[in-house]
Amino acid sequence: MRTTGNISNYLTIDVEDYYHVSAFERVVGHGNWDIYRSRVVDNTRAILDLLEHYDTKATFFVLGWIAMKFPHLVREIHGRGHEIGCHSFYHRLIYNLTPEEFKEDTRMARDILEQITGSRIMGYRAPSYSITSDSLWALDVIEELGFRYDSSIFPIVHDRYGMPDFPRFRYSLPGRNLVEYPISTSVFCGLRVPVSGGGYFRLFPYCFTKILLAKINKDENQPFIFYIHPWEIDPAQPRINGTGLISKFRHYNNLGEAEGRFRKLLGDFKFGPIIQ
Repeated sequence: MRTTGNISNYLTIDVEDYYHVSAFERVVGHGNWDIYRSRVVDNTRAILDLLEHYDTKATFFVLGWIAMKFPHLVREIHGRGHEIGCHSFYHRLIYNLTPEEFKEDTRMARDILEQITGSRIMGYRAPSYSITSDSLWALDVIEELGFRYDSSIFPIVHDRYGMPDFPRFRYSLPGRNLVEYPISTSVFCGLRVPVSGGGYFRLFPYCFTKILLAKINKDENQPFIFYIHPWEIDPAQPRINGTGLISKFRHYNNLGEAEGRFRKLLGDFKFGPIIQ
């Protein structure tokens, strides 16, 4: 029995392959992506089948490079009733780009997704949540390119991303025709705790995650945003050599647990796409 009553939370899937993650970019540049055997189609279809089983729709933030290589996958996601969002083209951290580079990367990704789906792309999510205090200018570009909402700001302290003083819930950005859906945190012992997906979902025991997510729904009467990557349900993925210990831990920790926990999550909470 689902624990959240009538609150529908936001389920988001960041569609990228195991070798696209920002932590590996020094080892696997986008110029070498074709060398690696892709697993994103099978992993994404596995998630699509899970969502169908639980009668759940989601927002799929798709990398433009994946859309270029596998347009049939984008058509399948769209055809099965899910929202398509933009996740950049080459998965480069925004604060390492110039505004011109970011604009071109985002425009390329938006255009190919709109060409494939025949629909306007309304939402954007930055690679590795890389809209920070050093890259807030990106919101101007996102608005200029016609997006209606962004879901890139993570209101926590982190070494690679984060804006700890940013509002925790849906926020209409002042002076912009743009709404921000920040990545969700829960408050535990007075601290903001990132329990809304990704490596945190694999790190914390599921019972702890469930309690803090339910707390957002029940105590604060707010929906939360949950995110997962297709490669996170694929413990058999090839290992990338030459990365640091922290990056390896973040990427590979508890991969074998993620699918089972995700199934529990879909059974315990009600979800829908952001666009709803």
